[in-house]
Amino acid sequence: MTATAQTSPHSRIVARDDRRPGMFGARPAARGMGACRQAAWTFAILLGLSALAVDPAWAHGLAGNRLFPATLTIDDPFVADELAFPSFSRAKGADKTTETDFSMELAKTITPNFQLSVAGTYVLLEPPDEGSTSGFDNPEVGMKYLLFRHDPSETLISIGLNWEIGGVGSSKIDAASISTPRPALFFGQGLGILPEAVSWLRPLAVTGTVGADVPTSGGEGDHLTYGFTIQYSLPYLQSYVKDIGLPAPFNRMIPLVEFAFDTPLNGPDNGPTTGTINPGVIWVGQFFQIGAEAIVPMNGASGRTIGVRALLDIFLDDLLPKVFKPIFQ
Repeated sequence: MTATAQTSPHSRIVARDDRRPGMFGARPAARGMGACRQAAWTFAILLGLSALAVDPAWAHGLAGNRLFPATLTIDDPFVADELAFPSFSRAKGADKTTETDFSMELAKTITPNFQLSVAGTYVLLEPPDEGSTSGFDNPEVGMKYLLFRHDPSETLISIGLNWEIGGVGSSKIDAASISTPRPALFFGQGLGILPEAVSWLRPLAVTGTVGADVPTSGGEGDHLTYGFTIQYSLPYLQSYVKDIGLPAPFNRMIPLVEFAFDTPLNGPDNGPTTGTINPGVIWVGQFFQIGAEAIVPMNGASGRTIGVRALLDIFLDDLLPKVFKPIFQ
């Protein structure tokens, strides 16, 4: 789960700030229903085929000895019962408008491999030399399916579809009047299989996503959204490589860098690729994790100054295992 879409958190394909005017350029325009139907059919076919590759899921991104944490900027390659609340981000966009987002996302497993989610964001906009304005953005619902998990190689692969429900949010913050489906593919890969000669690299892991924004009506405006993370797990180092005696809280930390990008494909907002580089750290406990990152714009179209993002993610299935568990085992 990521800062709510995303911001994907875990909203998410890429963090939501990159679709609001002033953060990474204007909101994408809409496009015809034909492309939307094509994307929906493609996702339906993938979901149908995935039934042939069902592998029992493991909560909170475990694959073998590898724990993939819930990242802050791009979405995660696993399913779980969890609550991302609160999520917070603050950054200045290309038009010098400062945006502050307060988000929440709830994810619930329906089967061990399939989850549904709902997310919402309250937005505060502070344009230069003008009064501030605020309001709720459009809510977003989503589903994700764990296609593949291979414990020996520490590999996870999932597919998902988020749907921004247009016309619900406040016009004061320019919430879109049309809906936008966002199909995506997610992956996670640990490096625990590396040989002993390079054992210090085993705590490294990479996660990533490739997706698209496909507005449902009103003309063209498709966006390609993609990103990846590089993580170094200190708990993995301590437990499976060498115990170097790290004290608390460092023995539960996972330093990481997230890279998130957005490429307009057509429409009136067609322009350069925008994105952010997000260095930070996550602390993982038994029932929750906390994380914080800097938001560093990739270019002038991506933002003006360095921002900040933070997340508290609660593991509901660990905190209340009798309540939060898959509905169908």
